[in-house]
Amino acid sequence: MANLRDRDRARLPDAAFAYVDSAGRRRLPIHDAAHVRNALARFERVDFEDEAARDRARLKVLRAARRHGVSTIGFLAGQLEPHRRLPSGTVTFLLCDIEASTELLHRLGDKYARLRTDLRRLVRSAVRRAGGREVDTRADEFLAVFGEAPGALVAALEVQRSLPGREWAGGVAPKVRMGIHSGRPTLTSSGYVGLAVHAAARICSAGHGGQVVVSRAAARAIGELPPGVGLRGLGEHRLAGLPEAIELLQLTGEGLAADFPPLRSA
Repeated sequence: MANLRDRDRARLPDAAFAYVDSAGRRRLPIHDAAHVRNALARFERVDFEDEAARDRARLKVLRAARRHGVSTIGFLAGQLEPHRRLPSGTVTFLLCDIEASTELLHRLGDKYARLRTDLRRLVRSAVRRAGGREVDTRADEFLAVFGEAPGALVAALEVQRSLPGREWAGGVAPKVRMGIHSGRPTLTSSGYVGLAVHAAARICSAGHGGQVVVSRAAARAIGELPPGVGLRGLGEHRLAGLPEAIELLQLTGEGLAADFPPLRSA
């Protein structure tokens, strides 16, 4: 692995890095062939602020590789066919959404973008540590997938427990609602297709900020719960666009809010 001493790193201009985030943190140095190879290998480990930032960094890495004569065949295959890295068969989705995001945007103004960026970074890190994959990020939603269902629960717990203790832009912690659902969607070259994806979205939307709503299908897939964690039955609910009622449960445990209004059903 290419090593770069702090003193030498500080002397490099911003242009020598593939990614500089909104806080000025510089990632993925690409000033020579050794560091370009390192950037290609570590690209997927970086928490980019959004897809536009990822695209710009990808382009800079590819240009640097061409300039320094570094092969990008494996990197390009992974970037152009990301669906090959996603699990297939029975999977578990975790969908996160900021409650009352429009109201929060009006309240924070320009600071809202930073809050959303920090939240995405928190969720991405939790998902990766729990063995999940990011599927899609748009507006205030974040969709992740897990080949092993317990990982979705672990990631949800970490995010919800971390929210209150962090410093947020404007001094306001976002209220994040989450939905967890297991099913067998179809994996295509553009991502997942099927009722399981829609069910995860509807389950998330039915909840409230701070609440983690879990389908019975996901609960069965998760199996044994970690110590101190439980699932409280919320009954069956008909959700918009789904053909049948779904039995839903609420994740409970230390560090999680317990009392919420009734779910938003169809």
